Amino acid sequence: MGTLTASLVLMRWELVSAVMMFLASTFNVKCRKTSRNGIAFIFTGVGIGMSCWFVTGLLGITLSMENLHNFWHITKDVFIDVMSHTPTDYPMP
Repeated sequence: MGTLTASLVLMRWELVSAVMMFLASTFNVKCRKTSRNGIAFIFTGVGIGMSCWFVTGLLGITLSMENLHNFWHITKDVFIDVMSHTPTDYPMP
């Protein structure tokens, strides 16, 4: 019983996101069948968001402000590096 409880505590967010993905998919299908495309689009977004949350939880990625700051800093540095290597007379379409 202790092992089951420990596994549920450790996997709680992954289980919640998996249930939410299932519910979003179910409601998406039901809304599409009844021609409620706007609500189905919302459920599609919920499903995509939950799948991203599920994957980040499984990979151990934490979405903190420090990690977002580091990502933004690295992205900025790479963009500046790439742009510094482009020719000045680059042909425009």
